[in-house]
Amino acid sequence: MINLKGKPFCLNDEDIQWVEDTLAGMSDEEKLGQLFCLIAYSDDEEYLKKIPVKYNPGGLMCRPMPAKQVFNTVRILQENSKIPMLISANLEKGANGIVEEGTFIGSQMQVAATDDDEMAYKLGVVCGREGSAVGANWAFAPIIDIDYNFRNPITNTRTFGSDPDRVRRMGAQYVKGVQEYGVAASIKHFPGDGMDERDQHLVTSINSMSCEDWDKTYGANYRACIEAGAMTVMVGHIMQPAYTKKFNPQIKDEDILPATLSYELVTKLLKEQLGFNGLVVTDASTMAGMQIPMHREKAVPQAIAAGCDMFLFTENIDEDYEYMRKGIKNGIVTQERLNDAITKILALKAALKLPKKQKEGKLVPTPDEALKNIGTEEHKAWAAECADKAITIVKEETGVLPLSPKKYKKVLYYDIESQQGFAYSVRTGVAEKVKNLLEKEGFDIDVFKPNPDYEGLADRYGEITEKYDLIIYLANMATKSNQTTVRIEWAQPMGANVPVFTNAIPTVFISVENPYHLLDVPRIKTYINTYSSNDFVLEALIDKLMGRSEFQGISPVDPFCGMWDTRL
Repeated sequence: MINLKGKPFCLNDEDIQWVEDTLAGMSDEEKLGQLFCLIAYSDDEEYLKKIPVKYNPGGLMCRPMPAKQVFNTVRILQENSKIPMLISANLEKGANGIVEEGTFIGSQMQVAATDDDEMAYKLGVVCGREGSAVGANWAFAPIIDIDYNFRNPITNTRTFGSDPDRVRRMGAQYVKGVQEYGVAASIKHFPGDGMDERDQHLVTSINSMSCEDWDKTYGANYRACIEAGAMTVMVGHIMQPAYTKKFNPQIKDEDILPATLSYELVTKLLKEQLGFNGLVVTDASTMAGMQIPMHREKAVPQAIAAGCDMFLFTENIDEDYEYMRKGIKNGIVTQERLNDAITKILALKAALKLPKKQKEGKLVPTPDEALKNIGTEEHKAWAAECADKAITIVKEETGVLPLSPKKYKKVLYYDIESQQGFAYSVRTGVAEKVKNLLEKEGFDIDVFKPNPDYEGLADRYGEITEKYDLIIYLANMATKSNQTTVRIEWAQPMGANVPVFTNAIPTVFISVENPYHLLDVPRIKTYINTYSSNDFVLEALIDKLMGRSEFQGISPVDPFCGMWDTRL
């Protein structure tokens, strides 16, 4: 039984009446539509008008767009929807997760490096204030995965680090901050990513902990965030064999399913053992991690049958709707389970006061008023504070810092940047921005270019050591969907840009994204992590390099990757 008056919905009698009346008045087709959360990449009016009329989805996720397009998207959807819609976004780093003009506070790992729980609260506040200002009411955040495996290519800086206690504290603070502004948090990715080194976009991954260890770490984090009032949980395409076998001792290894399809993990573990009473949504159903285990025709309804209440995205909208329709008709999704899921969806909408706002004509924000709450001076000040507190000096060679053009006039500059990502964008051109900032400080910089003449390389060693006073590496390689690693691929021939001059020329290596590059440059003697690359970070970085500001960051992970030579 759903406790609508208890956490996280806390509905009053009027809200409960709306839920019950709305459910009673819905057709089977309307119920089916509410199970889906779709996606929009633009404010294409023809597409958006068709969505609520033809498909009647419970929600829609917005990818980052200019503010004007977000306003239009929300307006078209809510004006054409009979039941108010959930409008979601990946508000992980700030409001830039939905609106391009939104404040980018920093990655979760950058926030963690401040070692200040209040900063996690401020991140939630910014996401809540600015997200709700443009019509969002659902944050697919915070990530409470634990970055135990430095080889995992997708968790990385998206997490609060590898210390479960810090992840728990900061996750709960984000929940508190974002939900104060009418935006539901979605703690993710249950049962917990960061153990496996694989990306669930590409394969069904595994949380390999024992039940006892899981309870102390991931389980404790979910309990804390549930207690903090998190309204929703996002379930990942991640297997948890220990708990699956605990609840189903007879199950064969080949029948173990990712959480999105697992009754044992969603219903028995999350809902019953952890007591989660809110809404459960799948992670993107287009990921390979969900599609590999079974035929999609079975997987679509199985996600709801397992205990998920909403189905995120579709592979083909008409086909997936038909798969769900068949699953309800043939009893994979029982009427009891269907009504339970719809009740959770409606209860979340009531808890967010969406029916009341719809009745009062306040579902759609006024652009002029909303823009006043986006990118405010207070939020920018918080972003600058986060940058100042987070930048971490991991290794420092005596006497190299601070830098100055008097001490190091001629600089050889190595730029290492990955390409633009699909879902979690990599900010391109960061190396050029840092170079320009250094030149403004008075440094004379040459950008390294590989020499294609392999035989001629040996003769250049002496020339380089005589010509340059300092070497700076700038690595901008971020996690992004659908990749298998975040490692440096060195230039040809023979790794032409590998740091081979560290014993001849003072060398500084700066990573503005991935904190684990020491694995590939273990003998670097001065190494800095910034965890994000927004302008506040880059400006703070220069101040710290020049000695105008102290390094304050405390690494939330093991930047030495468990290796002994990285500490040399």
